[in-house]
Amino acid sequence: MRRGLKISLVTMTGAALTLSAAACGGKKASDTGGEGDKKTLKVGLAFDIGGRGDQSFNDSAAAGLDRVKKSLNIQTNEISAKPDEPDSDKESRLRLMANQGYNPVVGVGFAYTTSINKVAKDFPNTKFLVVDADQCKVEGANVLGACFSEEQGSFLVGAAAALKSKSGKIGFIGGVNVPLIHKFQAGYEAGAEHAKSDIEILPANYLTQPPNFDGFKNPALGKEAAKGMLDDGADVIYHAAGGAGIGVIQTAGGAQKWAIGVDSDQYNQPAVASVKEYILTSMIKRVDLAVYDFVNSVSNGSFQPGTKKYDLSNDGVGFSSSGGKVDDIKAKLDGYKAEIVAGKIKVPTKP
Repeated sequence: MRRGLKISLVTMTGAALTLSAAACGGKKASDTGGEGDKKTLKVGLAFDIGGRGDQSFNDSAAAGLDRVKKSLNIQTNEISAKPDEPDSDKESRLRLMANQGYNPVVGVGFAYTTSINKVAKDFPNTKFLVVDADQCKVEGANVLGACFSEEQGSFLVGAAAALKSKSGKIGFIGGVNVPLIHKFQAGYEAGAEHAKSDIEILPANYLTQPPNFDGFKNPALGKEAAKGMLDDGADVIYHAAGGAGIGVIQTAGGAQKWAIGVDSDQYNQPAVASVKEYILTSMIKRVDLAVYDFVNSVSNGSFQPGTKKYDLSNDGVGFSSSGGKVDDIKAKLDGYKAEIVAGKIKVPTKP
């Protein structure tokens, strides 16, 4: 049973970003550069806040690019967003890459949707990808949006949480109070209640409110929220908070309670190595696959604009079994997965 929604507010910093380089004129960008007889694909990757090294969402995108490097000759440019930056900064970042000949260009995170839709019109020969396209909508014949059924993967880890809880109380911590993260919460709660009808789900805690996106970056916020849930009796906590979720895992694990990771398989992340035995599972979101598929499609000429869905049916989302913590319930979780794919279980997208 749910006990409502609790939202914690964090004071906005109001910090502004001044880009060191401004976009220059020009409407077109070439997708290749010469290197002897080999063609070099110049790939631009515009990260969300936290960038490469967040050991969660951004690192999953980076893993896709690293995988591409093993099969293609590519040159890359990686730039990270800053907390509380305006859309104009994202536009300048994308224009800079396109003007410098980077093609394709990837925007990691729903916050890039508006900027890419706008910039793509001025660079019709450049292919763009929005990871987590806002509301799964993009515009233009040179834009692809990768969308994920986070609620489906979250349903499975929610079921795992309920089945493994001994206290009968579990919790959810979201990074920023936006519709995308609501999908994680909705799936998690639905899965928990499906697996165990009398499970108690503590009030969800969102670390920050938009336009403050520090809830995806600041581990201290995750630590504080997790401590509160542990004090309220939760013995399993699922986070969808990017880099801030590292603090959730460290705090839950430090108290010898279960934590559930997100996006990447967080059992293998260095920042939580000391408490990895308390990572029950992670909700895997194959951002790496979306980036890999996109760059390959541009390279081999098979690019198609529009949107592409990643869900349980194509293993675009799922759960990890690293550490063997869910081995005893894996058959049951796989059964739920099969029912979702078959349409027998409908997973909500709103709490």
